[in-house]
Amino acid sequence: MSTTTTQIIDGKEIAKNIREKCRLMVEEFRNQQSHITPGFAVVQVGNREDSNVYIRHKLKAAEEIGIQARLVHLDSSTTQRQLIQQIEQLNNDPSVHGIIVQLPLDSVEAIDASLITNTISPDKDIDGLSDLNAGLLSHGHLDKCFVPCTPNGCLELIRSTGTQIEGAAAVVIGRSKIVGTPMFELLKHNNATVTICHSKTKNIQDIVKTADIVVACLGKPKFIKGSWIKEKSVVIDCGITPVQDENGKTRLLGDVDFESCKGTASWITPVPGGVGPMTVALLMRNTITAAQRYLDSYAPSQWKSMAYLPLTLESPVPSDLDIAKKQTPKDIKQLASEIHLHNNELELYGTKKAKIKLNVLERLKDAPNGKYIVVSGITPTPLGEGKSTTAIGLCQALGAHLKKNVIGCLRQPSQGPTFGIKGGAAGGGYSQVIPMEEFNLHLTGDIHAITAANNLLAAQIDARMFHENTQTDQALYNRLVATVNGKRTFSAIQQRRLNKLNINKTDPETLTEDEIRNFVRLNIDPTTITWQRVVDTNDRFLRKITIGQGATEKNFTRETNFDITVASEIMAVLALTTSLGDLRERLGRMVVASSREGVPITADDLGVAGALAVLMRDAIKPTLMQTLEGTPILVHAGPFANIAHGNSSILADQIGLKLVGSDGYIVTEAGFGFDIGCEKFMNIKCRYSGLVPNCVVLVATMRALKVHGGGPKVEAGTPLPAEYSQENLPLLERGVQNLIKQIENAQYFGVPVVVAINRFKSDTQAEIDLVKRLSIENGAFDAVMTDHWAKGGSGATELASAVEQACLQTTDFKFLYELKLPIEEKIRIIARKIYGADDIKLSEMAEKRISLFTKQGFSDLPICMAKTHLSLSHDPSLKGCPKNFTLPIRDIRASIGAGFLYPLVGEMSTIPGLPTRPCFYDIDIDPVTEEIYGLF
Repeated sequence: MSTTTTQIIDGKEIAKNIREKCRLMVEEFRNQQSHITPGFAVVQVGNREDSNVYIRHKLKAAEEIGIQARLVHLDSSTTQRQLIQQIEQLNNDPSVHGIIVQLPLDSVEAIDASLITNTISPDKDIDGLSDLNAGLLSHGHLDKCFVPCTPNGCLELIRSTGTQIEGAAAVVIGRSKIVGTPMFELLKHNNATVTICHSKTKNIQDIVKTADIVVACLGKPKFIKGSWIKEKSVVIDCGITPVQDENGKTRLLGDVDFESCKGTASWITPVPGGVGPMTVALLMRNTITAAQRYLDSYAPSQWKSMAYLPLTLESPVPSDLDIAKKQTPKDIKQLASEIHLHNNELELYGTKKAKIKLNVLERLKDAPNGKYIVVSGITPTPLGEGKSTTAIGLCQALGAHLKKNVIGCLRQPSQGPTFGIKGGAAGGGYSQVIPMEEFNLHLTGDIHAITAANNLLAAQIDARMFHENTQTDQALYNRLVATVNGKRTFSAIQQRRLNKLNINKTDPETLTEDEIRNFVRLNIDPTTITWQRVVDTNDRFLRKITIGQGATEKNFTRETNFDITVASEIMAVLALTTSLGDLRERLGRMVVASSREGVPITADDLGVAGALAVLMRDAIKPTLMQTLEGTPILVHAGPFANIAHGNSSILADQIGLKLVGSDGYIVTEAGFGFDIGCEKFMNIKCRYSGLVPNCVVLVATMRALKVHGGGPKVEAGTPLPAEYSQENLPLLERGVQNLIKQIENAQYFGVPVVVAINRFKSDTQAEIDLVKRLSIENGAFDAVMTDHWAKGGSGATELASAVEQACLQTTDFKFLYELKLPIEEKIRIIARKIYGADDIKLSEMAEKRISLFTKQGFSDLPICMAKTHLSLSHDPSLKGCPKNFTLPIRDIRASIGAGFLYPLVGEMSTIPGLPTRPCFYDIDIDPVTEEIYGLF
C-alpha cells in the first residue's frame, strides 16, 4: 500500500503571486512609458453564462493589476463578416495590445472559430490560438509567440513543485488545440520525454503508469484513476466539467479522480483552485508581454530590423533611370514596419509607396525629437548644384553605413520642370529616391488635389461676382439660404460669415434688409483679385488670358492669368500646416481680393473653405518612399522657393523627428541657395513649427563657385564651357566669396554649418583643399568632399560623420527679425543682412500695399521674399557676392492663409514656359512592358 504524502498545488496562491508580479511590471512599464498602458479587449458573441463568468474574472484581474481591459459585446445575431470586421478594427487600434475571442461563440449563424482566431493579428494573439502562434510554438520559438495561457499555467504549476522537468517522462492526455497540443510542445521544449494520448490511444492506463508528470485535459470527469498513476508522480488536472450531484447541486469535477490519486501522486492540483486561476494570471502576463513587444516594434528606438539595400556601383555611372531600374525597392509595408509604423497609420498606394496618417503624431506625442538637419546651398547655376542628391546621399550614409535612424524629407516635384528642362527631383546617380518614375510622375496625387482646390476657389470668385451683378439682394439671399423641406437654415460656413459681420443671429427669417445686404454682398473689386487659376504644366501662353467671353457670361470679362500649381497659396498652406484642423482654418483665412470698401475677402467669405479642406483631406498626409539603399524618405508638399517659401512640409518633419527617436536624424531640404529657401526655412517654417535645426549642410560645387568667380555663362541645354572642367584656383577663390556669404547668413541664426563639396569628376585635389580651407577659416564647423553621386551612401560617410559632430554642438538659434517690426523694416533687414544690399527701394505700389496690409491687420506676418534664385541680388547677372546695390521692391502681396507677406523683387514669372527642346522629347513608354524611359 502506498505511503506517499500527496501535497496540494495551490493554484490560487501561485496565481496571486504572478498577478502581483504583473502589477509591479505594469507599474514599472508606466513609469518608463507614461503614455502607454498595457491593454486587451475581450470579444464576446452572445450571452452564455459560463462565458460571462470567465470574462468577469479576466476583467477583474486586469483592473487589480492596472491593465486596461474592455469588453466588446456583440449580439448573437452577429455574422462572421461582422465579427471579422470588429477584430480587424481592434487589430488596427494601437491602444489594444491583446485580443481575446471568448469561445465558444454563442451565435445564431455558424461561424468558423478557427478563421476567427486566425484573424487576430499574431502580435495581439495573447490566447496563443492562431495557427502562426501554434507553428512558432511547435518550432520552439517561445520568444516570438504567445504560449497559450492554460498550458503555460500548467508548466508554472509543475515548476512550483520543484520537479525537474528535463529528462522526466511526461504524458499529456488530450490533444486539443487550446491545451493538449501546446502542452505537449511546451514540455518537449523543456526537454521532457513526452507522450500524448487521446481517444484512439490503446492501453492508455499503461502509458500513464510510466509518467513522472501527468497532465489531464480531455474533458471527461474522473477519467484518470489512482491505480493508473505512478508513485510520486506530479498530476495536473485541467478538467473542469459541471456535474449535478444527487442533491441537484452542481459541482465542478476534474479529469482526475482526485481521491483515488491521493497517497500515490506526490503533487496534485485541485478542481477548482488549481489550473483555473493560473489561466487568468498568465493571460495578464501575456498582455504585458504584448505591450512590451508593441513598444519594441513601434516606439522610437533603434530600428533593429532595418534591412538596407546593397548597391552595385558601376563606372562610368549609368543614367539615373537605369540605376533606379536595377534596384528593387522593398515592399513599403516592410519599410513601414522597420521604422516602427503601425498598420493603422498607413494608407497603401500600391506596394512601393504609402501615405502616413496624422494619428501617428498622437501616438508619439510624448516621444523625444531626433536631430534636425537642413540642407541648403550656395547661389546655384540654372543646372542646380545637387542639394537633393546630397540630402539623399547623406541619408544613405547615416542609415545604411553608420546605422543611424534617419529619414529624409523632400518636396514633391512639379510636372512643370519634369517635362520642361530641369527634369525630375528624385536625386541622381547612386543617391536617388525610388521608384523614381513614381516619385516624379503624379506620386499620390497631392499636386492634382491642390490644382482642384485652387481652381474651385477661382471659379467661385468669378461666379460670385457674376451672381451679385445679376441679382437683387433678396434673390441672392433666397438662393444662398434656400428653403429645403419648408425649413431655412444657415450652413456652418455661413454662420462664420455672420459672426464676422457681428450679426449674432441663427434664424434666417430674422435678418434685417441691411443685414441681408451685408451678408450677401461681398462687393469684390475685380482690380484687387490676387487669386489665379493654376495648372501643373509649363505654359507661357497662360501668363495673361481673358475670361468670361462666352455669351452666357453677359459680357462679364476680365484679364487674369494662370500660375503653376506649386505657386498656389494652397501649396504653401499645405507645407506650413500642423493638423487637419489647422489646415481648415488656414484655407478659410486665405485672402483672394478686397471689397470695394477695402475689406479683405476670404475663402470663408466665399463659402468654399470647407470644400477645399475636403479636397485636401488626403493630400495632408506625407508619402513614405525609400532611397536606393532602402532608407526611408517622406515626400510632402513642394512650394516654389523663389515665389513661396520652398520647403517640404512641417508635418513630414514632425512625423520624422518622432519616428527616428532622440538619437536619430531628420534631413530636410530648403530650395535654391541659403538666401532663398533656407532664410525662409528659419524665419517662416521654424516659426510655425516651433522646431530648431541642429545643423545646416551647405552644398557647393566647383562649377557654381567658378561661375560666381566670373566664369562664362552657364545655360541648361548647352555644352558646359571648358573653364569648368579645368583647374583654375584664382577663378575658384573669387567665387568662394558667395560661399563665405552663405556661411555668414547661416551664422545669423546661430546654427553650425557643414560645407558639403558635391564632387564632379573634373574637380582637383587642390580645388577641394582650397574650398575646405576657406570654408573653415570663415566660420564653417567643417567642410568635406562628398562623392555620393558616384558612390551612394559610401561616398558621403565623411559628410555624415561631420554632421553627427555638428549636431552635438550647442546651438544659439534666433530669428533674423521680430514680427512686430514694421513691414518695411523686416524687408530691409533681410535685404541688408542676407543679400548684402545697401538698402531697399519701395515702388509706389509697394508703399500702398504696406499701408493696406497694415490697415487690414496683416503687418505682423513674416516676410517671404520673391526674387531670383540666381543671384544674391535682384539681378540674375550679378554673381559672386554683389556690393553697393539697392534692392527694388516692385509690389507686396499677402498669403494670409499660409501666413506670410511676399514682396516681389523685380519681375517674377509664376508660370514657366517650355524651352525649344523640352525633356519630353526623350520620354516614352514601352507598350508591352510598360517601362518608362527618358526620365531624369
